[in-house]
Amino acid sequence: MSTKVLCVDDDPNVLSALQRNLRKQFDLHVTTGGDEALERMKQDGPFAVIVADMQMPGMNGVQFLSRARQLSPDSVRIMLTGNADQATAVRAVNEGQVSRFLTKPCATDRLAQALRTGIEQYRLIRAERDLLENTLNGSIKALTDILSLVAPVIFGRALKLKHHMRGLAQSVGIRDTWELEAAAMLSQTGYATVPADVLEKERAGQDLTDGERDMLQRIPQVSSNLLANIPRLENVARIVLHQHKHFDGSGFPADDVVGEQIPIGSRLLKVLIDYLELHARWLNKSRALEHMQKRSGWYDPRILDAAFVYFDVYLNRSATDDATRHAVGIQDLRPGQILLTDVKTAEGALVVTSGIELSPMLIERLKNLQQLGGLKEPVWVTG
Repeated sequence: MSTKVLCVDDDPNVLSALQRNLRKQFDLHVTTGGDEALERMKQDGPFAVIVADMQMPGMNGVQFLSRARQLSPDSVRIMLTGNADQATAVRAVNEGQVSRFLTKPCATDRLAQALRTGIEQYRLIRAERDLLENTLNGSIKALTDILSLVAPVIFGRALKLKHHMRGLAQSVGIRDTWELEAAAMLSQTGYATVPADVLEKERAGQDLTDGERDMLQRIPQVSSNLLANIPRLENVARIVLHQHKHFDGSGFPADDVVGEQIPIGSRLLKVLIDYLELHARWLNKSRALEHMQKRSGWYDPRILDAAFVYFDVYLNRSATDDATRHAVGIQDLRPGQILLTDVKTAEGALVVTSGIELSPMLIERLKNLQQLGGLKEPVWVTG
């Protein structure tokens, strides 16, 4: 577990003094500005403790720590300031979630004690997170396994979202993606409440009644309400609630949340959901992303730019990796394989969409359907 400390100050003399006095006690890293520090976090993180000066040119301490929190939410953040006024403190706590203020000049022994306390706090946070994630993963798997049986097409969409969420989040510099992947996987649970004929109409692009449109529009709320009742999934529930929110503040839900106030997981989900929908319709990644560029105010520009890079790299690599593609019968499917073709009944009815990772429960369902009525074989898989 990391014990590294990152100190950010625009004064090289201050950084030199910190290195002289603390390098024997801590794994100390220093940078002279916010932008450089963010790059260091992406390359060398995670850092257990991040210490930042308040008054820095370009990006001040509050702005830096706010962005640092997005990259590494578990890192303990400390602010050094020579101007500890109430307004600064309020901003630092609200935007950067600073755990401690130290007034400059700060005695070496006082700073050293603060760093030791911060490292211990980081260890406790990580230990709790590891336990929490292991416990919740079982609950999430149970929910998604049920979704795979009730609505396999929607389950396939959720798996695609989870898979791409990790890659797209990492492409914008987010290392800890557990909550984001959980939100992607659980964002579709509300579809289990929608009648199958309405889902089929939506999938086929048919005209919907006002009631049907309202039913589909409320899916984020339904999904969020379900998750809000599970302890420690509050952040996931908020991400799911705002998954259709536009960056300019329009869209669902109709609240005052706008721009970077929208959870970054929601902003990522919005890009991924719309991309997968448009790509499925046109089977052309470039056309889908270019169409999204024309939707003024819908997406976080930084995330949309990252999507161009991420999907180009990923799809080009996948398309040329023919060595892993092979055709198998239903009885030969294995967990972890990715479907490259839809699975359909002998009559042509869709059972499972392509692009999903096969789970043991889903394979068991397909084998049962094969015995009862027959599925078209072979199916193409990778992995």
